[in-house]
Amino acid sequence: MSRPDKALRTVASASVVSDARAWSVLLASTLAFLVCFVVWMMFGVLGVPLRDELKLNSTEFGLLTSTPVLTGAVMRLPLGAWTDRYGGRNVMTVLLVACAAPVYVVSYADRLWQFLAIGLFLGCVGASFAVGTPYVARFFPPARRGFAMGFFGAGTAGAAVNLFVTPVLQSLYGWRFVPRLYAAALLVTAVIFWFASARDPGAGKRGGSWLDAFRVLGDARVWRLCQYYSITFGGFTALSLWMPQYLKAEYGMSLVTASAFAAGFSLPGSVLRAVGGILADRFGAQAVTWWGLWVAWIGLFILSYPATDFVIHTLDGTTTLHIDMPLAGFVILTFVLGAVFAFGMASTFKYVADDFPENMGVVTGVVGLAGGMGGFLLPILFGVLLDTLKIRSSCFMLLYGVVWVSLILIYVSEVKRAPILGDRSR
Repeated sequence: MSRPDKALRTVASASVVSDARAWSVLLASTLAFLVCFVVWMMFGVLGVPLRDELKLNSTEFGLLTSTPVLTGAVMRLPLGAWTDRYGGRNVMTVLLVACAAPVYVVSYADRLWQFLAIGLFLGCVGASFAVGTPYVARFFPPARRGFAMGFFGAGTAGAAVNLFVTPVLQSLYGWRFVPRLYAAALLVTAVIFWFASARDPGAGKRGGSWLDAFRVLGDARVWRLCQYYSITFGGFTALSLWMPQYLKAEYGMSLVTASAFAAGFSLPGSVLRAVGGILADRFGAQAVTWWGLWVAWIGLFILSYPATDFVIHTLDGTTTLHIDMPLAGFVILTFVLGAVFAFGMASTFKYVADDFPENMGVVTGVVGLAGGMGGFLLPILFGVLLDTLKIRSSCFMLLYGVVWVSLILIYVSEVKRAPILGDRSR
């Protein structure tokens, strides 16, 4: 065999190994993120029986379910920076092992303040997104990073897994069994992740001080991405936590049934992130974000309308027209809403990969922080609005307003300055 043939075969073999390693890292990271997301969202289901047990009002329930989201948001920024410095493999493994302890301790809590305090520690699992996103992106070429980050982001399917699995475990073994099982799952996942992943090729390559790493936060584009992600991911997280009790109260369902129907929102909002990444690679992050927000705006307007009776005066007297949202319509609209939120989550990080390739860890951290803060604050605001207005659909009214702000922002900052149909510059 000639030397050129040997060289070509060597290159082809290296390419196969590289592709296999990239896929192994992607699958292992997605599994780790999925398990973390199940744990991060578990109070959305456990909180429903705890609401009766602890006699919580709507605001306190919102605080209970969203407290883990707060830590998951705040820790995304330092964990993103540590990922750039120490590598995604090391940071993710330590995170999985360290969070197993507070998750297990949940099973011994019996006061609201105890759940809130422990929730702050276990919430760190939510920061796994800021670790895995830049980590998996470094194993794929720029043209495929939208897909890779979208595929990894599909680990938010953990929200749907939580809605299916947690109520069943709770009904069979009691709610205290659930955090004990999930703590064990984190440790097992840490072992699988370590052996299936690989050394981060970008770890420690960026020199300079910590202050230098964070200088990118002075770029106005970073803060626009924070706004987009606060509604796409923040809205997705908040509704995933809020929807089981919403369906239980609005449609008179059992917790198991309500959680299963709520998965109609969470599942597409997770699985379709990979599709959103492909669309962002093909049409550009700007186009996917813009049109996805418009669809969300229309859907939220319809969902916002509470059950209403109109008294109409006719020539023959008065007649009453009743308007409400049937269950089938609710499921269809929330499915669509989950899908466009998924597209928006994926397209936001396509922006990050394209515009900040040297600072993906830090920018992923701050954008993820904004999304997580949205996921923390929104359930609390949902509870405050419900206690104040006594209208269950007020949660959708609030999200409608936030989407409207995002549409105005993207129009003023981007759409006016460039065409968006077929724009592949991003």
